[in-house]
Order: sequence, then C-alpha cells, then structure tokens
Amino acid sequence: MNTRQLPAYDHRQVEADAQALWQSRDAYRVTEDTSRKKFYACSMLPYPSGKLHMGHVRNYTINDMLTRYLRMSGYNVLMPMGWDAFGLPAENAALKNGVPPAQWTYDNIAYMKKQMQAMGLAIDWSREIATCDPSYYKWNQWLFLKMLEKGIAYRKTQVVNWDPVDQTVLANEQVIDGRGWRTGALVEKREIPGYYLKITDYAEELLDQVAHHLPGWPERVRLMQENWIGKSEGVRFAFPHDIRAADGQPIQDGRLYVFTTRADTIMGVTFCAVAPEHPLAQHAAASNEKLAAFIEECKKGGTTEAELALKEKEGLPTGLFVAHPLTGDPVEVWVGNYVLMSYGDGAVMGVPAHDERDFAFAKKYGLPIRQVVAVEGETFSTEAWAEWYGDKQRGITVNSGAFDGQGYKDTVNAVADALAAQGLGEKKTTWRLRDWGVSRQRYWGTPIPIIHCDDCGSVPVPEQDLPVVLPPDCVPDGSGNPLNRRADFLNVACPKCGKPAQRETDTMDTFVDSSWYFMRYCDPTNDQQMVAGGAQYWMPMDQYIGGIEHAILHLLYARFWTKVMRDLGLVQVDEPFVKLLTQGMVLNHIYSRRNDKGGVEYFWPHDVDNVHDEHGKIVGARLKSDGSSVTYEGVGTMSKSKNNGVDPQDLIDRYGADTARLFVMFASPPEQTLEWNDAGVEGAHRFLKRLWTYAQAHREQVAEALPEGLAAELIYAAAPSDVKKLRLEVYRLLQQATYDYERMQYNTVVSACMKLLNTLEGFDAQGHADRHYASWAVHEALGILLRVLYPACPHITHALWQELDYAGQYGDLLDAPWPRVDEGALVQDEVELVLQVNGKHRGSVMVPASADKAAIEAAALASPEFAKFSEGRTAKKVIVVPGRLVNVVV
Repeated sequence: MNTRQLPAYDHRQVEADAQALWQSRDAYRVTEDTSRKKFYACSMLPYPSGKLHMGHVRNYTINDMLTRYLRMSGYNVLMPMGWDAFGLPAENAALKNGVPPAQWTYDNIAYMKKQMQAMGLAIDWSREIATCDPSYYKWNQWLFLKMLEKGIAYRKTQVVNWDPVDQTVLANEQVIDGRGWRTGALVEKREIPGYYLKITDYAEELLDQVAHHLPGWPERVRLMQENWIGKSEGVRFAFPHDIRAADGQPIQDGRLYVFTTRADTIMGVTFCAVAPEHPLAQHAAASNEKLAAFIEECKKGGTTEAELALKEKEGLPTGLFVAHPLTGDPVEVWVGNYVLMSYGDGAVMGVPAHDERDFAFAKKYGLPIRQVVAVEGETFSTEAWAEWYGDKQRGITVNSGAFDGQGYKDTVNAVADALAAQGLGEKKTTWRLRDWGVSRQRYWGTPIPIIHCDDCGSVPVPEQDLPVVLPPDCVPDGSGNPLNRRADFLNVACPKCGKPAQRETDTMDTFVDSSWYFMRYCDPTNDQQMVAGGAQYWMPMDQYIGGIEHAILHLLYARFWTKVMRDLGLVQVDEPFVKLLTQGMVLNHIYSRRNDKGGVEYFWPHDVDNVHDEHGKIVGARLKSDGSSVTYEGVGTMSKSKNNGVDPQDLIDRYGADTARLFVMFASPPEQTLEWNDAGVEGAHRFLKRLWTYAQAHREQVAEALPEGLAAELIYAAAPSDVKKLRLEVYRLLQQATYDYERMQYNTVVSACMKLLNTLEGFDAQGHADRHYASWAVHEALGILLRVLYPACPHITHALWQELDYAGQYGDLLDAPWPRVDEGALVQDEVELVLQVNGKHRGSVMVPASADKAAIEAAALASPEFAKFSEGRTAKKVIVVPGRLVNVVV
C-alpha cells in the first residue's frame, strides 16, 4: 500500500493524468463480443458549430453515466460519436468569412472533439464519422440509387421558396416575414423539379409501430409522431362543374375533389376554397387582374402548414361556381391563402358553422353560415365560435333533409352511400404525411448521383463510380449554387451513350445524413458494405438520447430509413431505437434593457446583482459596474444572442470536468429542464474537495481491508453497533442508487453519493475503540462511494481508486464490478422508534429488532424522555406503530 500523503485536490492534474492513461490504453475501444450482453447507447450527433454548449455537456454526461454503469455491470457497451457536418451554417460561415465550408467544418470538428475529450467521455473514437466525408456519404448515394431502382425514390416538380436576388432556394426557416433571411428580398414560390422518397408507402407501418411497439419512448414523442403521420378516415368526393379551359375541355374532368373527415356536415357547405396553384384558381386569374395579383401575393412566404396556420386567413372569390353533389345548388369557389396544393386535392369544402377556420373566413367575408349539427342543451350562434360545434361524438344532424336525426357515424355512412350512388365519392383514408423531398439547391451536402443527358434523360451514376465527390474548395458567395459554375464537377460523359452530359447539382437534405449514421457507427471502416456484421450485432440501439426538438422529423426519417434498409436486406430490425430519452433544456437567467436607439441590449448574469421582493422573488437587477437598473426577463434557453450562455470550456478550466458533470446531473432529472445556478456549481466543486480531503485524512483506515477468506456476515455479526449502523446506511444508499441508475434518474444518484460522504464524515473512524472494525467498515464504504460516484465523476474517483489501492483488490475502476448489496447489513439488531408523548415528538427509543409490543412499551416507559415530559403522570395508554413510533398517552 502506498502511504504517501495525497496533495491538495488539483482538478487539472487529476483529469489530465486520468485521460492520458485511458488514451494510452485505448480504454474505450469496443469490439463485437457474442459472449457478453451488448448495450448500444448513443447521443444524437452534434452539428460542428464551433463550441460545445451546456446542452451538449448534459446530453453526453447522461450517455456517459449510462455507459460506465453498464460496463461495470458486465455489459459490452458501445458509446460512439460523430458529426452532422453538412448543412446551411457552414455556407453562412463561408459567406461571412470567405473560407470554404469544408475548412470551417473540419476546424470546428477538431476543436469540439478536444472539448469532448476534456470532459472524459467514454467514447470509442475509432468509430468516429463525419457526414461530409466521402467515405460516409458514398452510402447515402448508394442507397438513394437502390431506392430509385425500387421506385421508392422518384422525381417530380415541387413548390419551393425562391430568393430572386441570391438566385437560390431557401428553407422555410430562412423566410422571415416573407423575405429572404440574407437579402431581404420578397420570396417567391416556384415550381422546380426535385427528388422525393416515398415515405408515404410506409405510413401505416410507421403509425402502427409508434403507437403500439415503442414502449420505451416518451408518450409525448409518440403522440407527436402519430399526429405528424396524421391518419384520417373520411370521404373523398367531387363537386361537379362545367368550367371549361381555353381548349373547351372541362377542367379536371368537371370535378372539384375535396376530402373531409366530417361528411356529416356536407349539407352545411356554403363555399369551396382552392389553393392559389389550383387549376380553377389559375383559370379564373387569367381574366381577373385582381385575383391574379392576389395569387402572386400568396406565392410570397413559406410553404409549410405551420406557417400558413399562423397567417391571417385571406381570400378572393373566383367568380366560378360548382354544384353541390347532393342538392345541385351552386357553391361559390374562392381562392384561400390557407389552402395547400400539396395537401389532398388542393381544395376544401367550407362549412363555417362547424369548422373554426371556416367560421373565421366566413365572418370576414360575409359568407353564409348554415347549422347542420346540433347538440342538446347548446345554443347555436353565428356571432361567436363555440367548441361544441366540432364535437362529432355529441352532435345530431339537423337541417339536412333525409339525414336528419342521425349521429355522426350513421350520417357519414349514409352520405358516403349517397355520393357513391352518383359516382361522386367514396370512403377513403388519407395521411397528413407527405413524401420526403430530399433535393436541396445548395452546395454543402451530399451530391445527388444523377447525370442529365439530352438523349438519355436522367441517368443514375454507375455504382462503381461512387462516391460522386463534392469539390471541397468551393466558397459560396450568395449568387446561387457554386456547383453550377464548376466545370470540373458539372461536365461529364453520359454513362449510357458517352455523349457530353451534366451532373445533377442539387444536394441531399441533411436529414438524409442523420437518418442512418447510428448504423454506420457499427461498421465505420467497411468500404465494401454500407452495414455489415457490426450492425447485426449492435442494432437495434438500446438507448437513444437527444433533444425534444428532434421528436418528429429526425426520428421519423430515421425510422423510415431503417425500414427501407430492412426491405433491401441490409438490416434485420424493424425499429432503430428501443428506448428514447429526450433530455430537458439548460436554462439561465436573462437580463436586458432598451438602449437609446430602441434596440434591446442583453447582459451577462455575472455582471448584475438581483433585486428581490419581500418574498425573495427576483423582481429586477442592477449592473455591478454602475448600479443602473436592468430588466429581469426570467429564465430561458441559453443563447449567445441573449448573453446567458455558459462556456463549458471556461467551466472545465476553472472547476474541472468532474464538477461540470456533477452539477448538470445533480441539478435536475435528465428529462426535465435544468436551471443554471453558479452557487450550485461551486457546491458541486466543494463536494469533490471534501471527498478528496476525507480520502487523504483516512488513508490509514482505508488501507485495512477485511482479511481475505473471511466471510463478511460472520465478521460483522460481532461488530459494534455504530459500525453496523454505518454499514446499514451505506447499503441502503447503495440499494437506492442502483435502483436509480437502472431508471436513469441520475440526480438522485448524485444525492446518494453526497449522503454517503456525509455518513462517512459522521463516523469517527480514527477515534474508534475498535480500530479494526472501524477501518474495515471505512474501507468498504469508501470503495462503494467511489464506484457509485465514478460514472458521474470518472477522473477524481479514478485517482482515489488508484492511490488508495482499491485497484489491487478489484481491478481498474473502469471495469471494477458494480458493488452488490450485502443483505445481511440491512438486517438490524436494533431499530430506532420515534417517541411521542400525547402525540408530540419528544425523542426516540432504541429497541431490539425482535422486540414485541410489551417490550417496546416497557422501553418507552423506561426512557429518560418519557420521565421528563410526562411530568410524573402515569401512562394511560401506549400506542405502538411497528417499525415507526411509540406514542404514550398520559
């Protein structure tokens, strides 16, 4: 045993030494091992933006704690890491700094990787991938071509946001108030060709499995996925018309189709609304300048349902009429800015009395409102929308002729039959989910492996020519996709006829990159196969960890991609992720005030002093520099723009990675938001220093382990009562911490570690009358504490484990066995009962664990506390609650 004194706790030295040792041993490299139970734990890969933020620290520490705990529990655990490296931010940086996106991206990767290594994460870096590496995106291209062969990928015209100044397509989030984020130009909607993936072919399976086969996912996320997929059962039917095009033919064969889940309200239709791109709208606009101008205005802005939902509902009449399919009455056709051409048939029936959106539209433009559903006891009003209008379970059909008096289901069936009899409609299931458009008119992404030939058309790049490598040295300048100006990339011979042709310059949506990276971790260096034996061993992933912001698209696309790979025989799993944890956001206080120019200026929390009311609530703040007032905005997500972020590197430099890890785990349960607290960080650091000091002060006691070959239960049977009490508390806390590890409640794991140290500090080992028992108990207890704390704080626990020579007994801490609960230690010789006199707490009484009611009564009456508080009165009654308390009534 090394008996030298430990120096004062120096987190820099402790963490550097531990990390150097782990790196020299390649301690986290993992291989497939069929003799051990596998566990695949993965955090969502980050975008290499330049620096880690506290959300990263929290996410990866959760993953790291899980990985280290399971490894100690005997599992073969994989924790990989990579980089979601393609995408718009790199192009924005290129515009700003004049450097190629590739250079900016790889510089950021190098820095962020260094930060991760400083955190001491148990990452197997031999499996690192970057999605901008040709060896990775080759397989994006390969699978795309396989999907093209199977008909899952196809080409069609799409409506996009077009910036006329930058000459480029904008993502929806780049359109701000109808203008391009960079140029400020009014955004136009244009129809251009692009590639789509038939995710709708998998809609039924995606819905069924998320609803019934993912019990390890949060209910909130499952519901979000279900709503996005959006299965609707209803009726598709036509409003007939005789509106003819310039060639004299009826437009769309004389039928305006709509879909509705509320066919029971068909007799309440007072108008129809069509999308601006609808053929009837275009026909009417040809002779109506006002309508044409309105349609052009509708083309400005975003194209998503979410954006249109936030817009004020506006419309214009077309002057056209269609016929009601059951009555033959004329129904006016309007163009509505809230109708999507990409949803259903690009038209909706307007039933103002029973649809909130239609009600608002009808009130705005003075359109008729006709009630056709009634609820007993409710009064219909055309002045204000009432929720009950849309309650299909309570309503009875009225003012609907032959359908009157029926409930929702019966009315829908009757209406469907009536429409079918006329050949105008039928029951149908529709989906909110739309095919996934993967074409992006951008440079920094996976090149779509297609060559366009004047004679042969769109020709797939031959498999042996993959990958189509993106030129890494382009610098976007805001004048469109630079690939269109790269002759060395653009010009190529047609693979079919050999004539001059041109490559496709669209690149793939970056959701493609993140839809299968977790599978590539399993076979990261295989240049012959997309996935191989590694994926067969590791998939499905046992635990996925990431933010709630990815709950819909990323997870949905990853599930779809997995099913396509399964159907192509590449993997054998239906779903990629068994369990999902969506960790909460990291929040901090926000302080601001308006400057002289009317703008908002934000201040760092460390630069202000809070002002509190009489209840201790923060009601304002003052700058430390000059005492001037600033506004307290409450807490919000950490953000550079609001000066309320915390740089993890500064935190690690000042306090160490273990302190940062300990605080983010202790401050809140993993799935809940975490409110930043500088005092809490300092408290975490003080706890680690206390642990270090305790270990140094008790080296002599720790050196004395229980002699080998002796059974603990026999030795400790004769131990003093305070030693037994220490062991009882230690094993109670171990039992609770193990339970909390299993359910990933790491905040209470840290709490158990703090209680363990408190228990040790409260036990007088050095002055104990029985030195051997005291030393054995401290050796045992500290060894348990170090193992329980290790997944959260691997550096300090590793150093103490080595210095105190636990490694000689249990091996390296990385693979030391998880401590087992000694059930014998939980068996108490004596129990402490609360003593009450006349129902008031007056102390406690110790009794043998086997004591019966009579013995407990006798002990209570003989106690000094009873003698003091009974004031000489005799006991009238003694009430015993076994294991808890004894109450003496006098």
